[in-house]
Amino acid sequence: MSFDRISHRPLPPVPDRLWIGGAWRTASGGGTFGVDDPANGSELARVADATSEDAVAALDAAVDAQAAWAATPPRDRGEILRRGFELITDRTDDLATVMTLEMGKSLDESRAEITYAAEFFRWFSEEAVRVTGSYGVTPNGAGRMLTMKQPVGPCLFVTPWNFPLAMGTRKIGPAIAAGCTMVVKPASATPLSMLLLAEILAEAGLPDGVLNVVTTRSTGEVVGTLLQDSRLRKLSFTGSTEVGRSLVEQSAANLLRVSMELGGNAPFLVFADADVEKAVDGAMLAKMRNVGEACTAANRFYVHRDVVEEFTTRLTERFEELQLGHGTSGADVGPLVDASTRDKVADLVGDAAERGGVVRTGGEPVDGPGYFYRPTVIADVPDDARILREEVFGPVAPIVTFDEDDEAVRAANDTELGLTAYVFTRDLDRAIRVAERLETGMVGLNQGIVSNPAAPFGGIKASGFGREGGAEGIEEYLETKYVALATGA
Repeated sequence: MSFDRISHRPLPPVPDRLWIGGAWRTASGGGTFGVDDPANGSELARVADATSEDAVAALDAAVDAQAAWAATPPRDRGEILRRGFELITDRTDDLATVMTLEMGKSLDESRAEITYAAEFFRWFSEEAVRVTGSYGVTPNGAGRMLTMKQPVGPCLFVTPWNFPLAMGTRKIGPAIAAGCTMVVKPASATPLSMLLLAEILAEAGLPDGVLNVVTTRSTGEVVGTLLQDSRLRKLSFTGSTEVGRSLVEQSAANLLRVSMELGGNAPFLVFADADVEKAVDGAMLAKMRNVGEACTAANRFYVHRDVVEEFTTRLTERFEELQLGHGTSGADVGPLVDASTRDKVADLVGDAAERGGVVRTGGEPVDGPGYFYRPTVIADVPDDARILREEVFGPVAPIVTFDEDDEAVRAANDTELGLTAYVFTRDLDRAIRVAERLETGMVGLNQGIVSNPAAPFGGIKASGFGREGGAEGIEEYLETKYVALATGA
């Protein structure tokens, strides 16, 4: 395996200040913080470290722009999104380089995310003109009922580090289409992609104040200040369940509209009649996409006894073929995002091994700078292993054997989380029955990726509420107003 930790590409020009009211500003206190390359720990750039004062200024700009933006024709809003889609696509190479340098994933993975991220702008550029109301006659015939859809108002978006562009466009796209203004607080580990996106949207013609971006290490202070402001009307957060619970509590004071896309602990079910080769292909996508640092990642592999050895052997061979190294070097697998993430992965793998799990490959971090962890397959994982209960944000596949369908479904549902599940079987009846019984918001049947901008993304239970993408996505940013009309009939 290769362990080239040195970047083969320089950082393209990236804004390093706050984007507020259509202007690049330094932080009010003059503070900055560093953004590091997780492959080697070197500092890539320094960006503005926003204060609560800056957060209020960003919300001021969003509030000032809200009325005019809501009155902008839907077609005009859609055309801005369409131009944004085209500009993102044109700048794929620069965006991919920035993303790989700040987050760690391979250039191929970054390019795939940029394609996915851009597609949200294209999808919602088309949805902007499809917002409709209704007209009806009252049951007694004495009046008419009109409903209309109007933008919720100024929004706050808190986005994660693992998909630094797509998790932004998935929120920004429908907000722009619906006529909402917004303040975006990207993750402090990966702010550069979002700053580039702000630059792109300004070039696309988005009016000043519609999008405002504040980068900060003081997330609690900045977000808390905004949640206490009665002018804010919606919060959308993607991140851990623990933080999500806290934000829901804070948002209750002003009764904000809230969307939460939280943690996942996806089961991957392989039944006896499955095409094992296709199941392994699906497992590589569901597990190794984004170095396993995804809420949709397959974290618990339940494989029928009749095919478990074949599946485990093939998956182990595929893992051993993967090349580790800097994402710009052509490697398949880059580093994890930071030391704490790598240490948690190591801790969970160690616990599984101590309890009787058999490490078939990997099972250890890579020595030296950067946060690399070897792709790992663990067989015969016991039910009491922590790795089956706690979300693994890393390249680890724990495998559990089952005998009966009911046993597999019970094990899959035995978690507080319910975002995604994967099912591999050739039996259509089984596929439908199992999909209906799984307690998740999304199910991949014989495929290892479920995300699609044209489909509603979201979970149930402690994985959150609300949907992003699809026709449902824009509804999160619209209020329904009813007008009672007396006709004299």
